[in-house]
Amino acid sequence: MKIAYLELGKILDLKKWQVLQDSLAQVTNLAIITIDHKGVPITTHSAPRAFCRYVRNDPKLEKICQKCDSRAGLEAVRINAPFIYLCHCNIVDLAIPISIQGQYIGAVMAGQIRLADHEDSSQLERIFISPITTTFESEAVKQMYEEIPILSYNQVETIAQMLFDLCAYIVEEAVNKNLVLDMYERLSPLKETSTASYLSDYPVGSVESLKKDLGNMVVSAYVKTADNQTLTCKNSVLKPAFDYIAENKVERITQKDMATLCHISVSHFSRLFVKETGESFSNFLSLQKVEWSKQLLEKTDLSINQISDELGFSDPGYYIKVFKKHERITPAIYRKYHSGIST
Repeated sequence: MKIAYLELGKILDLKKWQVLQDSLAQVTNLAIITIDHKGVPITTHSAPRAFCRYVRNDPKLEKICQKCDSRAGLEAVRINAPFIYLCHCNIVDLAIPISIQGQYIGAVMAGQIRLADHEDSSQLERIFISPITTTFESEAVKQMYEEIPILSYNQVETIAQMLFDLCAYIVEEAVNKNLVLDMYERLSPLKETSTASYLSDYPVGSVESLKKDLGNMVVSAYVKTADNQTLTCKNSVLKPAFDYIAENKVERITQKDMATLCHISVSHFSRLFVKETGESFSNFLSLQKVEWSKQLLEKTDLSINQISDELGFSDPGYYIKVFKKHERITPAIYRKYHSGIST
């Protein structure tokens, strides 16, 4: 399955993320906010400093704050690590990149602190210089600046790495679960089963297994094979392989794997298989998957890319090549003449 969306707000449950963000801010003594790839906040600020609230209340300065956030997020994803820097108000901030399949979709911005050692601050990059300085000259604003918490550089580095690891894990899990639910919900034959009850059978950490099982459900909902969805096989030695192929249509299955499953050598498996089917294992499997894909082309609105993914082809181009080899036409043309679904 491919990710059909790359919007951070659609991947994360923002209400739960906000609660976690608030807790992290309290524990780390950092102000934290989550932004999209344009630097626009998608959460409310957790534990913001009075000074920064004052700055962001100015529409012109708020735009500079957002530019700082956006630039820092891009720099963090470029180095694939937390980026510690000075904002336009000379306050220490850090950006934790969030990317999926190499695409930057946002960042967790934390900081609003000062460093205990002034020399450490002087080594950091200052992204922008504020064009408005008179705003910061009043005693009240200076007092707010002095109230900004102070941490050591080592503390900031340790917290930054912790946030980086935590965000990577949480976003990966969220993406996996969104893919699973998206795959499940968009296919009508599966909607008779309760999503919540089905997912409740899977412990945390079993997302990959769940994705595999749902993938098989997706294909099996439309694809029928001989003898009640079990491939016909007269040789009892090969039967475990035929059963496995029929039950795991989404996998990229190798001859070596099937030989191991049947407890025989690869060469022996190959000879028995050709004798049984009249085809080599690879040719038989590709032909079988083409037959299954024809049913998906006829009965679903899955794209050619999605069908290729669902049936475990290495890429859509290879699927089209194999399909054309066996059917003499492309999958798109086959669909055009065998269903009312357009590609």
